[in-house]
Amino acid sequence: MSEDNVEKVYPAGYKPNVEIKEKPGVRNQLLDAILKSSPTEVVNTDLFAVMAKRRSTRKFSDKIVETEKIDKIIAAADTAPTAGNYQGFEIFYIKSPEKKKQLVEACNKQPYVDAPVVLVFCKNPSRVKFDFPEEVLKKFAIQDATLAAGYSQLAAQALGLSSIWIGMLDEKKVMNVIGTDLVPSSVLCIGYPEKQKFPKPRRNLKELVHVVY
Repeated sequence: MSEDNVEKVYPAGYKPNVEIKEKPGVRNQLLDAILKSSPTEVVNTDLFAVMAKRRSTRKFSDKIVETEKIDKIIAAADTAPTAGNYQGFEIFYIKSPEKKKQLVEACNKQPYVDAPVVLVFCKNPSRVKFDFPEEVLKKFAIQDATLAAGYSQLAAQALGLSSIWIGMLDEKKVMNVIGTDLVPSSVLCIGYPEKQKFPKPRRNLKELVHVVY
């Protein structure tokens, strides 16, 4: 069967580096294959080490992020827990340099939004098929989008990349830039850092944890 006759399970403009023979009626085959594929470089599989080393980066190098790493970062978002497993979020992968410049303006003129890889995570409450009030569905959707972005951020760190989470954004402007009626929850900027930084000190446990009997 020619490539033109194969049903695509990826969006136009983005073709994962992994190729598989799809089995009819089985979901997530491509995403599973991406997650299990071998990267070009060693992945840090110690989750707690990844968490401890993660640091927001505001200066990225010009080094191109390998396609297989981008594949894993996007696939990682799909593994995040969501309300009812309805996955009330969508990801916009920004490849246009001009769109990135427009996003800089839409994100409070933060220059690092023009990173090698830019992912916009949007809420899609219409995917959450619970019989609950609209405000509850919207709450689930923002939780879903937030968890998905967090999983992608940890995946990026495990792959030797750095990232920064952008929450200061003009929702309407971002929506206009990416051409959607879905409301963005965050923008995740990813790339190779100009230099490695050590994580900053965190709070003491007594300032973080409250025990309730």
